[in-house]
Amino acid sequence: MIVDLLKPEFDELIEAKDWVALKDILNDVPAVDVAELLEELDNEIAIVIFRLLKKQKAADVFSYLSSGKGMDLLNLFTAQQLSEVMSNLEPDERVSLMEELPGHLTQRLMNSMQTKDRKQVQKLLGYPDESVGRLMTPRYVKVRKDWSIQKAMDHIRKFGQSVETVNVIYVVNEDERLIDDLRLNQLILANPENPISSLMDESFEALSAFDDQEDAVKMLSKYDRVAMPVVDSDGILVGIVTVDDVIDVAEEETTEDMQLMAGMDVLDDYYSQTTIFEMVKKRIGWLAFLFVGQLFTATAMGAYESVIANAVFLSLFIPMIISTGGNSGTQAATLIIRAISTDDIDLGEWLKVLGRELLSGLMLGLIMAVIGFCVIVSWGFVTTGGLTEELVLSALVVGLSLIGVVLWGNLSGSMLPFVLSKMGLDPAVTSAPFVSTLSDVTGIIIYFSIAIALLEGVVL
Repeated sequence: MIVDLLKPEFDELIEAKDWVALKDILNDVPAVDVAELLEELDNEIAIVIFRLLKKQKAADVFSYLSSGKGMDLLNLFTAQQLSEVMSNLEPDERVSLMEELPGHLTQRLMNSMQTKDRKQVQKLLGYPDESVGRLMTPRYVKVRKDWSIQKAMDHIRKFGQSVETVNVIYVVNEDERLIDDLRLNQLILANPENPISSLMDESFEALSAFDDQEDAVKMLSKYDRVAMPVVDSDGILVGIVTVDDVIDVAEEETTEDMQLMAGMDVLDDYYSQTTIFEMVKKRIGWLAFLFVGQLFTATAMGAYESVIANAVFLSLFIPMIISTGGNSGTQAATLIIRAISTDDIDLGEWLKVLGRELLSGLMLGLIMAVIGFCVIVSWGFVTTGGLTEELVLSALVVGLSLIGVVLWGNLSGSMLPFVLSKMGLDPAVTSAPFVSTLSDVTGIIIYFSIAIALLEGVVL
């Protein structure tokens, strides 16, 4: 909204080359909105605008730029600009940037950093990909339990400006092991002469630097914290993860799951930053696989060619049968994948899920069977002008088939995430198209098997 209001004035000032007025405006606009404005500019103009920003504001703006735009500007930065931007970025933001850059730019960035910053980045880059260690920042406030509260508050005032957050203060022992964490308001409301130990209950939750980043998302959400401490294998405090960091991770994980469930490989960048060639590459694999999968549907129909020849009307209801089974499977798969990802259920509860989906599948199937039977009978009555044995039996075939395909869709859609997880695969791969393809093949078999059983000797 802010960007839409500013853009006309912004473009007008650029056209007039009124850099002084533009500088005054930009430094009052939130960094995220400045970044959005820069995204739409040519690189030559964007770099000029970037130079108008104050050092810290420039670093904040850069952290919000897309990887593509950021890379373009890095190539245009002078050595001084590069050094200023990197020194003002948070350590975790530097690491995130390094992971996306080509080797020559990474080396240039490392060379532009101060020795202290370079060592921090090298340490964070030493942790596994997608680990909490890559996400954390080593900028936090720590105190000792034998300090007075007054001494701790003086320490916070002295170093608080350079840390990520002062909402939570961490208590460590002589070996730098984490022994507690305290809310800032606890210190503010306490007697300044009391020791820190008087506020401690030595009850805290911490992440391991080697945990997956998704664990950080879950822990911050579960305990409703703005920050979580990160410890190494010896319990030594090595950093913190803040809520603004995990919001980005949660968004990336959700996007990844949605893309996998849509039946495609995960994009390496934002949609708008992905080339058409890369987009085709990410989509063609699953698309071709699902196409081949549909050949099994054709094969299944071919096996019942004589049945279709003797009762052509049966083919009229094939789309309705298989689409209902596919929809049921997609619903079940989506529910279970989301429940697993949010820890609502764990992989050991597959038997419980099987029972629930068996019951719900039967109930849904029965409801759909009644609807299907009534629709077919009504449709037949209107088109033929009366009820016949063939019509009633056909409606019964459709009704019983709906029970079968809905039940099978529920069971297959709900169990596939567990099977894939046991195989070490992402359960989100149980995508809607995959489940639909599986349901198509089995739906044909169920439908014609029931048709043969009920219509043998009547129309077959």
